[in-house]
Amino acid sequence: MKKTFKLKKNYEFKKVLNKGKYFSGKYIDCYISKGTESINKIGIAIGVKITNAVNRNKIKRLILENYRLMENELKMGYQFVFLWKKKINIEEATFVHIKEDLEIIFKKAGLL
Repeated sequence: MKKTFKLKKNYEFKKVLNKGKYFSGKYIDCYISKGTESINKIGIAIGVKITNAVNRNKIKRLILENYRLMENELKMGYQFVFLWKKKINIEEATFVHIKEDLEIIFKKAGLL
């Protein structure tokens, strides 16, 4: 099983958010920047005011699992930061909706 590498430090998130290109889906915003390594790294951020911790973690798990399933099809050497849109209701988040959203974002970015 392939390991999914994550962005963990605040400066890593800031670098991608400041220098990365912005792509938007219905539920998710994504910033993508070229990394220095030959692996992809992923960061997921959901605002505290949007919902409680249980639902935030649920969304993070859904995004991470969908990304993991698509990871083999993506070009390598990029860093991704996924942001949940504030105006979207958490109850609308399903595995299929997030999968479609990520496919749209990656096609717009030309990474699939």
